[in-house]
Amino acid sequence: MIELNQKSILTDSDWRKLWMRNGINPDSKLDNNNIDTSDNPMFEDSEMMAHNTTVQLGGTAFLVCKVSGVDRVGVNWNQISWIRRRDWHILSSGAQLYTNDERFAILHTPGSNMWTLQIKFVQRRDHGMYECQVSTPTGIISHFVNLQVVVPEAFILGSGELHVDMGSTINLVCIIEKSPTPPQYVYWQKNDRLINYYDSRRDISIDTTPGPRTQSRLIIREPQISDSGNYTCSASNTEPASIYVFVSKGDNMAAISRRKTSSADRLAAIFMHVVALCVFVNTLVMR
Repeated sequence: MIELNQKSILTDSDWRKLWMRNGINPDSKLDNNNIDTSDNPMFEDSEMMAHNTTVQLGGTAFLVCKVSGVDRVGVNWNQISWIRRRDWHILSSGAQLYTNDERFAILHTPGSNMWTLQIKFVQRRDHGMYECQVSTPTGIISHFVNLQVVVPEAFILGSGELHVDMGSTINLVCIIEKSPTPPQYVYWQKNDRLINYYDSRRDISIDTTPGPRTQSRLIIREPQISDSGNYTCSASNTEPASIYVFVSKGDNMAAISRRKTSSADRLAAIFMHVVALCVFVNTLVMR
């Protein structure tokens, strides 16, 4: 495969001249009844011609234009162009690039019927519709590719804090989404220290299920006070998500609660006795 990357600058208003140079008058009205269109080029319907292409922010996008029948009707491959629809910028015509953005290139193998627009280091502003145009003896045919730029994200289910009792279970679930390909690993850390998948502690386990929404579950059985801290999860292509876990002595808290309840009950009982005594004394006085 060769990379065709000759560059020059073309203003949007020059597109009409470009078509005229390639032998097409964009203003001409053709009598399709008198023209045989059976041999016209056509876009091949294959998986490589997907109308939607998703790429991760910072990755490389390949927008494929695959046309059959070009040689049959003598269409010059210079008459195959890529256009960015949001600003109607002609990016290429054949091998010629009409942009000073060095991230763009045309990939074409001699003798093949594929013209691929490559965009390196994809940015958010690159998203949107791109059009592959082919000039034919009967007019212009187009194929559209919608480029979607995604930013993978990680988040932990629940709020920013988790309170558990000693001897119970810490159960944290991390979700990785908007990743074009499922991450190979999901990393868990506690206070910036990696929790190894093969940690010597038998009460710690990590289970990861890859997919469109990759799920990784961290379980710590019978946690101790020392297991309190800031827990984070991340993949190689995401920012970390975090949650703070507080482990407390649940039995002591329950005992304190019981003591408070008992004290309140005693005070209530004393109050009722005082009220009853007052009523009794008042009854005697009234006699």
